[in-house]
Amino acid sequence: MVRGVMSERDVLVLAVLSGVFSATIVFANIAAGVKITNFLGLVVPAGTIAYCFTFPITDIVDEVYGKKKAVYIVWAGLAAEVVMLVLVWMDWFLPALEPSMEELYHRVFGLQTRIVAASLIAYVISQHHDVWAFWKWRELTKGRWLWVRNNASTMVSQLIDSAIFTFIAFYGVVPLGDLVVMAASLWLFKVVIALIDTPFVYLGVWLVRKYVRVPRLTGAVAGADVSRLHGRSKLGN
Repeated sequence: MVRGVMSERDVLVLAVLSGVFSATIVFANIAAGVKITNFLGLVVPAGTIAYCFTFPITDIVDEVYGKKKAVYIVWAGLAAEVVMLVLVWMDWFLPALEPSMEELYHRVFGLQTRIVAASLIAYVISQHHDVWAFWKWRELTKGRWLWVRNNASTMVSQLIDSAIFTFIAFYGVVPLGDLVVMAASLWLFKVVIALIDTPFVYLGVWLVRKYVRVPRLTGAVAGADVSRLHGRSKLGN
């Protein structure tokens, strides 16, 4: 059941998840511009593991609070990326005390404009697809089989994200053959993480519902309860 009436605990949960989501996005972008790694034969940018956490977060929010709240989380992360890029450019023009400091800053953040641009495009498309696909699978399964909805939406979204991000961020920097390998490796890596995170999505949904005390009611009963709450509110006024 999607959470309708919001309490202070609901606001706290959404604020914390939004903060974690945004911090993860920002770190993943910075790490991707600094290091490319070989993990078990898969060539992936650093920060990939961190980025994989964003999909279960939106799935948990989607499951408990509905599609609109999940989209809000996505846009909060988007805002964090834009603010990070603005702050990077603000400090870019400030003179460093030592040339080595300036060189280090440019080395770490030099690719950030391209990385963030690639990330923003891939992020907006893939995250919105993830929210939409999760909700569509929810309708098709009539709210059952969370593991199917989580994996079906996430794996396709990660394929979209990996292809768009890799080609925009590293085209011309990495040979085309390596670029294809990197995109495929990145997607396979995310698929493995998606399979691993399924139990944690179940756990996250259970913990959030337990914390905010979401009652398991049918749609008709839930609607009646909301109507009674509005009726009491009117009587109180």
